[in-house]
Amino acid sequence: MAHNKGSSLSNARGREIYVGSQIRDSISLLDVLYANEFEEEDIDSAVAKKTEVDFYRGAPPQWLNFYWAERATSADKITPFIKRDGFTELIENIKKRRKGDLTPTMNLLHQPGSGGTTLAKQVLWDMRKTFRCAVLTGATSDITAIAKQVIHLFTAGGQGQQNTVLLLLEDERILENLQDAIIKEITDRNITTHRPVVIILNCVRKEVIKQEDHNKSRHVILRMELSEAEKQQFEEKQIEISRSYSNEHKQFHGFNIMRENFSGDYVKETCALSGDVRKNRRPKNDQLLAFLSLVNAYVPGSHLLQSQCQAFLGPPDPIYGGPSFEQRMEPFTHLIVTFPSQQGQDKHVRMAHPLIAQQCVKVLAMAGVPRSDTARNFLTDFCREEVQQHLMPIIKDMLTKREITVDHQQKTGLVCVLQNKPTKREMGEERKDTFSRLIHDIEANESKSNCVSVLRLASEKITQNPFFPQALARFFYLRMGEYGESEQWAKIAKDRDPKNSFVADTLGQVYKNHLNSRVHVPSIAAQDILQLAVKAFEAFKDVEWAAENEQGADMQDDGMTKVSHIFNNRGLFGYLEVANIVFDSLVSLDRNWQKVLTMEISADSFFISIRQKKLFKYKPLIISLRDEVERKCEFFDGYLTYSKPSMKRNEPHYFQTDVKNCYCKYVGTCTPIHSESAIDVPLQKLKEAMAIAFPGLLCCLDKGYDESNLSRITKWWEEIQECEKNKDGGGENQASQNFILANIILSKVEAASPMLTPLPILRRTLERHLLANYGNQTPEFYLLVLLLFWPEEHKKIGFNIDLNKRIIEMQDSYNDTYKKHLRSRYLRPLIFLGKGEGLSRLVHRSKIDNLFVEENQMARPEARTDTIDQKWSSGEVWREPSVQDLLLPVNGVVRQHRVFACVDGKEIEVCADQQSKVWKSGDVCFYLGFTIRGPVAYGIQYPSHHGHFFHSDRMTGEVPRKMLEVPDIKSIKDEPVRSCTTCANVMESTNWVQVEPVVITEEAPMFSMSPPGRYECRVSGLRWVCKDHVSLQYQFSSWEPHSAMMKSLGYKQGGPLLDVTIIAGELEEVHLPHFACFGDDPSFKEKVRVLHVEDCGVSVEQVDEVTRFHVKILHPTFSAKGVLVRSGFPLKVHCDLLLYQAKAPSWTDS
Repeated sequence: MAHNKGSSLSNARGREIYVGSQIRDSISLLDVLYANEFEEEDIDSAVAKKTEVDFYRGAPPQWLNFYWAERATSADKITPFIKRDGFTELIENIKKRRKGDLTPTMNLLHQPGSGGTTLAKQVLWDMRKTFRCAVLTGATSDITAIAKQVIHLFTAGGQGQQNTVLLLLEDERILENLQDAIIKEITDRNITTHRPVVIILNCVRKEVIKQEDHNKSRHVILRMELSEAEKQQFEEKQIEISRSYSNEHKQFHGFNIMRENFSGDYVKETCALSGDVRKNRRPKNDQLLAFLSLVNAYVPGSHLLQSQCQAFLGPPDPIYGGPSFEQRMEPFTHLIVTFPSQQGQDKHVRMAHPLIAQQCVKVLAMAGVPRSDTARNFLTDFCREEVQQHLMPIIKDMLTKREITVDHQQKTGLVCVLQNKPTKREMGEERKDTFSRLIHDIEANESKSNCVSVLRLASEKITQNPFFPQALARFFYLRMGEYGESEQWAKIAKDRDPKNSFVADTLGQVYKNHLNSRVHVPSIAAQDILQLAVKAFEAFKDVEWAAENEQGADMQDDGMTKVSHIFNNRGLFGYLEVANIVFDSLVSLDRNWQKVLTMEISADSFFISIRQKKLFKYKPLIISLRDEVERKCEFFDGYLTYSKPSMKRNEPHYFQTDVKNCYCKYVGTCTPIHSESAIDVPLQKLKEAMAIAFPGLLCCLDKGYDESNLSRITKWWEEIQECEKNKDGGGENQASQNFILANIILSKVEAASPMLTPLPILRRTLERHLLANYGNQTPEFYLLVLLLFWPEEHKKIGFNIDLNKRIIEMQDSYNDTYKKHLRSRYLRPLIFLGKGEGLSRLVHRSKIDNLFVEENQMARPEARTDTIDQKWSSGEVWREPSVQDLLLPVNGVVRQHRVFACVDGKEIEVCADQQSKVWKSGDVCFYLGFTIRGPVAYGIQYPSHHGHFFHSDRMTGEVPRKMLEVPDIKSIKDEPVRSCTTCANVMESTNWVQVEPVVITEEAPMFSMSPPGRYECRVSGLRWVCKDHVSLQYQFSSWEPHSAMMKSLGYKQGGPLLDVTIIAGELEEVHLPHFACFGDDPSFKEKVRVLHVEDCGVSVEQVDEVTRFHVKILHPTFSAKGVLVRSGFPLKVHCDLLLYQAKAPSWTDS
């Protein structure tokens, strides 16, 4: 909207700054709600009333709805815009997120049609003068572009005018990636702020809201159910509406459905279609109503374009004198709404409410127009040639989007396709539905063949999209048991997107499920099993290959194909699932197959003994199975130990169980016949103990191994290490790593065990390998270096290890070894730094988990696990007294969003567990943990206003007090008083408290949190007056870029140019230092101005008062400011030292 002064945005102090029109072009993906939206503008009341009517009928809210509702223009408008009960809670929760995080989130979970989007926009409207409010309306495929625009909105107005963006997001799938992109942009641009850059209000539609959702503090819930207070508000508003719109209000279905508390009776009465509904030769408007109903029932919030609808209805077009779209849709016009798009182009059309859409679908189905017919006709009529870009996501969600549901009953057993039993899962575990809601409803109310028909038509109409034939293939094998058809469509899907591992996985699943269905047939033979197994193994190898190559530069997300930001492990896991089926089914035929598959006896001799020469062609598969299983299980050993899907989500419970079972069947039972080495026996024992590799050793404490088990494991690794010393290659290096880790793990159970090797010897072993294999080590090796050589306060280790260099090498090694597979996953902390010395200061993560188990011994195991996970994901773990007693708080510092640990006079760079918590420079305190990528700072805390960190007081006994304090404001005694006899008659204010900047960084001095008073900085001469606590940052800037402009305006510099940023609070006055001596000139004030530098340009401002050494400005706004003096008269200056530059050459002796 255009305003007299232009559009304005709020700054952090609640004031408004005016921004140019160019900002609109630079944030095209955002619908920005300006602080002065509609103010000082003449609103056409007819337009406003039409917008109000549309909203009451069911159209989504426009900003004009909220503005118009606030204007009490007549006696008829006496009730405010209705605020549902979640409004206040949402406001309060958003306000709570204004500190301590750069990108906090708040979730609004709402059932479709409950008013969630209206509530979210209402919150933005209410807070438009507090935050910079915006709705993400553009395409969400370019996350980087969105992040840049959010940052641009945050920084608009220049230095000192920044303010938090309150962003409404309605696509939860991009939330984590968007947060990461914003953090990266903040870091790349080195933005310093003491407030959140963006608070994301994540508006999530959920058909079913679980009880678990209510237990999450970051959720506000909105259901299709009114409270008594809400009912009263609706009744009062109904009286007002009926007076204002006496002839129309009965068709305000959007409002009336809510007023009737989402009554099914009201919806049924509204949707009672007049006349007979014909299945054949139906009028176009009948058909279009069916299409809109289907789309809005199964893709809530979606819409069709009015131009598409008009084209479907056919001539005569309104632009050629035909009836309007609304007239063409009679008698159904009251059931639909049309409204403008955000871009102001084609209008949107949708049903007035999701409940109306659902009821119309039911009515039509009962009248002989089933869902499948409507879906097929929609695909036929709207996908005649190339599918419009707007339609593709609607069709895709309608036919393929699988909702998240929860298993509330314990399920056991493997997949049994013919009986349609799901894979075993834990009770209460979230899972995806098997198919989309529409396909489920067609199956439940019509037939499986109609599901096939709809998916087949979509696959044939939209020939580039792989997801429709993929869904069809899944339906064939899961619901029909037709594996031939399923194989055919899975191959078609794979051909359409050959590089997509998730699409390729479907073919593997077809073969796996076919195999699993056949092994239960009594007459099955080994050859039949192996024949199907070969296909399944090859298909999953293809999935693994695609996943390994899925991150290349040539992978593009074009809307038809999908580029994964995660590594797809289904190829590896699917291979193990098939291996499990093969092992169990073959062993059930003949127990000797166990010895064959584990290589205890040769396949040749076994095939001859059972007279099955036909099996020889499967020998390459059989003899490779054990090694392949071992390799894939080794992958998952590290994958599951070092990482998890996200900070808040764990792997499905069955996942680790199936991997472990497969490993035990093939690897952990006996030694292969080809083993001849002396170390094969201890190696096999370690495999049986699942301690053959570094990740397995790390997990020994999770498995509950006692001192006896761990002593044997340590002894076996000692034997292997000794054997490897006499061999060439890298065997000794790896054996030494595992031996050292075995010592660390054993020390956690029994610190005085006689099996433990002294720490100096372990350190010397590491140092020897470090020198021998310089720069060519594994992440595991560097992890041990960090654990054993991390400095201790006031204690010399005796080895000269550059840990900063080793950390960089570790990160490089991690990138080469694990980054591809662990991308987007959360890296688990493996070991923490605790209190104590030597190995005793290393705390295994399981120790912390066990503290919580002991505190919740009476709870069910699942409840205990949930409690532990919640403590970790919420950060509550760091506030637990038992954890604070166990771990060592580490002092550090943050500079330019980088965290450094300060230990024994050294600064060591570490990563932040949550980069969004690193929101300003300064001293910090944290707990130090180690992941497979390096050291990580957990539970980062900044000092409180009183100079102490927020961790418990028990920390102060462990950390030097000077590191925990922010220096207090102090008066500087014996400060020389400046004087000048020439300008003695010029007034100079007194009674200033002299202060030093608390932090002087490379970027700027920073003064932190001055209480009310009058202060002068000793370093810069800057003075300020505040009535409340204030925090500011300032630095000297160069006059050089502004010299030409000053000369053209007739000014010259009269003091330093200071760039000042108000971090928190507000200044009453600021006094800029100047060096001009005005003598007894009575007009000196008229010769003084202040230069004000902003991103959009510079300006010259008048001053409120000039004193002998300062210029006063009242209620200042800040960026860079400096004192100017009018040119054209001699200027004397105050100085302590004056430097001259000679223009003429100096005399010489020549």
